[in-house]
Amino acid sequence: MTERAKADAEHPGPGGEPAGRPVRQPVNPGLTAAEVAERVARGEVNDVPVRSSRSTVEIVRANVFTRFNAIIGVLFVIILIVGPLQDGLFGFVIVANTGIGIVQELRAKKTLDNLAVISEARPTVRRDGTAGQIPTAEVVLGDLIELGPGDKVIVDGEALESDGLEIDESLLTGEADPVLKKPGETVMSGSFVVAGAGAFTATKVGRQAYAAQLAEEASRFTLVHSELRTGISQILKYVTWMMIPTAIGLILSHLLTLGLPGDAAIRRMVAGIVPMIPEGLVLLTSVAFAIGVIRLGRKKCLVQELPAIEGLARVDVVCLDKTGTLTEGGMDVKALRVLDGDEAYAAQVLGALGASDPRPNASLQAVIDAYPANGTWRCTRSLPFSSARKYSGATLSGPDGESAGWLLGAPDVLLPPGDQRLTDVDDLNAQGLRVLLLARSARELDDPEVARGVRPVALVVLEQRLRPDAPDTLRYFAEQGVQAKVISGDNAVSVGAVAAHLGLPGAEAPVDARELPADKAEMASVLDQAAVFGRVSPQQKRDMVAGLQLRRHTVAMTGDGVNDVLALKDADIGVAMGSGSEATRAVAQIVLLNNSFATLPSVVAEGRRVIGNITRVATLFLTKTVYSVLLAILVACCQIPYPYLPRHLTLLSTLTIGIPAFFLALAPNKERARPHFVRRVMRYAIPSGLITGLAAFATYLLARSYYTGPGSLSAETSTATLTLFLAALWVLAIIARPYTWWRIALVLAMGLAFVLVLATPGLQHFFALRLVGTTMPWAAVAIALVAAALLEITWRWVGRRFPA
Repeated sequence: MTERAKADAEHPGPGGEPAGRPVRQPVNPGLTAAEVAERVARGEVNDVPVRSSRSTVEIVRANVFTRFNAIIGVLFVIILIVGPLQDGLFGFVIVANTGIGIVQELRAKKTLDNLAVISEARPTVRRDGTAGQIPTAEVVLGDLIELGPGDKVIVDGEALESDGLEIDESLLTGEADPVLKKPGETVMSGSFVVAGAGAFTATKVGRQAYAAQLAEEASRFTLVHSELRTGISQILKYVTWMMIPTAIGLILSHLLTLGLPGDAAIRRMVAGIVPMIPEGLVLLTSVAFAIGVIRLGRKKCLVQELPAIEGLARVDVVCLDKTGTLTEGGMDVKALRVLDGDEAYAAQVLGALGASDPRPNASLQAVIDAYPANGTWRCTRSLPFSSARKYSGATLSGPDGESAGWLLGAPDVLLPPGDQRLTDVDDLNAQGLRVLLLARSARELDDPEVARGVRPVALVVLEQRLRPDAPDTLRYFAEQGVQAKVISGDNAVSVGAVAAHLGLPGAEAPVDARELPADKAEMASVLDQAAVFGRVSPQQKRDMVAGLQLRRHTVAMTGDGVNDVLALKDADIGVAMGSGSEATRAVAQIVLLNNSFATLPSVVAEGRRVIGNITRVATLFLTKTVYSVLLAILVACCQIPYPYLPRHLTLLSTLTIGIPAFFLALAPNKERARPHFVRRVMRYAIPSGLITGLAAFATYLLARSYYTGPGSLSAETSTATLTLFLAALWVLAIIARPYTWWRIALVLAMGLAFVLVLATPGLQHFFALRLVGTTMPWAAVAIALVAAALLEITWRWVGRRFPA
């Protein structure tokens, strides 16, 4: 038996208490290499794949088998039957667009999968008596998995060793209080460790584990709420309802009333139906999200749910945990102020306290670095740090054999209110320093009142390392109208001093969270006014997020510690640091793998680019839908042939919507994201579509009265196409504002492409477009100019009358 084991046997501690714990227990060596190989051969491995995105098959299926691809596919087959081929061009355009969507999403999938491997949890597994980290997928049935604060339980199992092991199962059961796990009790995958240490034996791995079953029902790709996607789905639903009666009306009108041949009637019906479908809108939304993921991936930002980019762009309050976001993880001991006894003795106690914790937090690590253990002290029991308690402790035996309980934690928690030593602590906190109190307790560690009546021995003054990029990031949020709230478990005055040093507005008036009202509505009122909060408990963080949401704020929460998990989960967008605990990375929608808070502005900017640009191109697509519906209704009511063939509208859609929308959707855009996507799009799309459609129809009626003879329908169609193109091009010119050189070039290029079609005999024949004479073409241009003037007036009026 080793000396350490003998000491543990000679000084056993009471077992099963919720606070104090025996420091060391007999070590189980875990499985042998032969036993591991045997289980692998039997397939008893944790073979659940890490899914950061949809599979390749799912991506192809989602892009190909859509409602609108089905509709367009049927119409394309019909045109192939009745001919000619150029009237089926819209089918090839859909094939190209779908291919682009698949390629872009596969690129995004590759980026996500590569980043997910970097971010993947690597549990510590004990085999052949040696502990080491291995990939999650290599865990086998019966493996002995070690746990410490912040670790996520990756498979189901049974606790074998417990060093005050406290596990939070709230994400599974809804129970807020951590559960102390004793040997023999069940641990469930999906829970996480908040305090203490221990080990458990894996009893269910792979798809049998509880967390894996949950993942089967809702994998990581499950989308957060996206107003963009919801709004587009709503629009497409209404378009589908309009298509069926319109198609019936067109076919009956052309067959029965006008007496056109069946193939001609079908072509005109298809021409009326196809442009109603904003098929590229769904595609461009997916492409914009996918490219956003790729761009952020290059900055080591893992977006676990695609619309999280959109969500963060809509955020108006960012809640920041000071440690790990505004400050770097490490700290340094600046001074040791002895209150009772001598400095050498206090340093020895601190060294022994550091040695008693196998997984120290940042504060204790700084103490360990400054005061290494000298080996003359022995720890018989220890109390793990808890963010709820704000202190840790140990029962130590010194060189003289005297045993005593020691606590290390927040002075304002361990000292009674009004203690004169708190004045010195406040002065240090006001300088942005962090202060810990070393105190001697006369009570046992398992006593619930262990912190009462302690004897202060020394103040440990810690200096925090500020992130150099934090001031610029806070300034960015202030300029963008996003409120930053610093929510920390540290002393409020200290947090306020750090925030003030970084230039956060409102940092001069920090709030102690212990004085916050319990009612969420009253708490929300305080939250709106203050910017810095200290001594916040994990449950309070969650309540504060809920309170801000009650005030209709869209809340993002950043954090890296176990105490941030619940708040991260409840926030609209959770942002975790890559170096943070496994639990925080698991519940967050966005993981900053480079641990840089300065990456957040890039995510916000990417979201704003996506939302702003999709709003722009959605107006283009829906303008086409509105004028297509209007033309179909007017033609059916007037009992005249539909003026266009499918090839005409394919050409117009490509030049005024398809090609420009692709460039506009990917352009830079810093416009602040605003709600009510459908209302904001339709307030412009409806009047634009009505003006454009009426202008084209007026030209068509005028041409019908002007042209006569067998070829009159072709001449009428060409003239009406000219008006429709010019009016639609003006809508594009409005949407492309504010102008830059490439936006102007884009609009001009589309106009020149149409002129090229009209001027080239081969293209004239292919698209059945030939302007006859000069009177009607110039009349068409004049009507288009009137439409352009009306569009300008209407857009300005709508902007004033119906502000976003």
